[in-house]
Amino acid sequence: MTPPRSLPTLALLATFALPAYAATPNARVIPIGQVQGEGARIPLDGQTVTVEGVVTGLFVEGLGGFFLQDGGDGNANTSDALFVALEEGAPAPTISAGERVRVRGIVGERKTGGDSTLTTLHAPKIDTVQRINELPLTVLTAQPRDWKALEGMLVRIDAPLTLSGTHTLERFGELIASFDGRLWQPSELATPGSAEAKRLAADNARRTLLLDDGSAKRDPATVWYVKDGQLLRTGTVLTGVQGIVDQRPGGWRLQLTQAPTIAAPQRPAAPQVAGNVRVAAFNLENLFNGDGKGGGFPTERGAKTPGQLKAQLAKLVATIRGLNPDIAALMELENDGYGADSSLAQLVTALNANGGMWRFVDATQGPGPDSIRVGIIYRSDKVKPTGKPATLQEGPFGERSRSPLAQAFVRGNGTPFVVVANHLKSKGCSEASGGDADQKDGAGCWNALRLDSSKRLDAWLKTDPTRTRSDRIVMLGDFNAYAMEDPVRWLRDDAGWIDAFKQAKVEQPYSYVYNGLTGRLDHALLSPSLAKQLRGAAEWHINADEQDAQGYADGDASVPYRSSDHDPLLLGFDL
Repeated sequence: MTPPRSLPTLALLATFALPAYAATPNARVIPIGQVQGEGARIPLDGQTVTVEGVVTGLFVEGLGGFFLQDGGDGNANTSDALFVALEEGAPAPTISAGERVRVRGIVGERKTGGDSTLTTLHAPKIDTVQRINELPLTVLTAQPRDWKALEGMLVRIDAPLTLSGTHTLERFGELIASFDGRLWQPSELATPGSAEAKRLAADNARRTLLLDDGSAKRDPATVWYVKDGQLLRTGTVLTGVQGIVDQRPGGWRLQLTQAPTIAAPQRPAAPQVAGNVRVAAFNLENLFNGDGKGGGFPTERGAKTPGQLKAQLAKLVATIRGLNPDIAALMELENDGYGADSSLAQLVTALNANGGMWRFVDATQGPGPDSIRVGIIYRSDKVKPTGKPATLQEGPFGERSRSPLAQAFVRGNGTPFVVVANHLKSKGCSEASGGDADQKDGAGCWNALRLDSSKRLDAWLKTDPTRTRSDRIVMLGDFNAYAMEDPVRWLRDDAGWIDAFKQAKVEQPYSYVYNGLTGRLDHALLSPSLAKQLRGAAEWHINADEQDAQGYADGDASVPYRSSDHDPLLLGFDL
């Protein structure tokens, strides 16, 4: 077991200076399992003990010590390993992984952050006993019933793991992995607060395993177990995962001792849907263009430099062209008017750079006072707007939820249909209070306001705001609510709107990955009359599964992957 030579923080086979102590042959050696005990707290807490075992991994620079494992005490419910914390500054002989050592010190539960603790031997006196040829290794063919019984032990997982999240890699050197497939947002599958939602949350916690780089350092320049240029996507299968079981904030993890095998992921091709009119929805993740003339950077949101804006536009254009819609509802546009210097106008100009008939719906102002807004673009050679655009700015719209924008269109001489771009209040808890505070049911903050927004949106659309007398309506965009949360569930179950993806029989749709949990924040809801014309629905999973490093700031600007943090959706209708 030899790690790559470029791993200075892990340094499994490097040697380190340790304090020299006289041998203590008469000290009674206690099996580590008896030190650990079966409970959450160790039975010998605060006592001086002598243990003997094999050094399975040195993490001196990263974690300040090493893991020691013995041959076991015959009790499968106790761990046979613990962590030895080294004292700083004392000169010493050397030890290395694979050596059997005798250690005397004070045992205790060391806080590693939050409620997490690690059984640790403090103030150690260390004697080298002998060198062994093979490290003790526990092979797991399935998820263990209790990680506590394996704390500190070297294990190899001979079962596939699923990569469920990459967002902590750049910050902490961690990947989120899981047994038995992806981790789903409980409120994507069950009503928040219900017994089923609680069961799903507990099951997610049980199946989650973090893969760590053996260091507590923040923002590592490189992560040794990920190859340079290696593509990481949520849903990828990991094999050959080996490391030492550790508990820190975030849950149980393996401090990896060798790089796992990461399957080469397949990036999805652009979706195809049947029908003669294609309607898309896409959250642009803050398209801000400075002053529109090359200055005004860094912006309030989005690109920090003109170069980043150019790359962002390139990725967004590649995404929209790949979707090939006739109409697209857009979210997170800079709310900077409709002139030639506006972010919306410049996006359309970029779409038409190689010839095109893209136009945007001009609502004359806003819609809404927020710094971001929704917008609608369309191909004038495919559809024509009819009537005037309509917006709603009452109640929560404008102040919290972004004002929706509705526009009716016709194809040829057909009957009008209405497209409504929508973006409800996010789950962030700033200023949330009362019913809008986090109710600890999994729906996050502002759920009550989002539900109010949904009810007002439904009532508004019943007033025929476009004055086209059309009952064929699609409202789509970022609802900031998962499928079983109140805002979407009420529209579907109480107001009679039809989930386009359920209508199209799409299995397990998703558009967003947050903290390793997969779900849908982006929805398309159809009036019953328009649902009859639906011919297909698809999501293009180019963003939610991708690593942040693939975005416009650092990634390849010529490809659409990680053009946003939300996946776009596409609907096909016969109209």
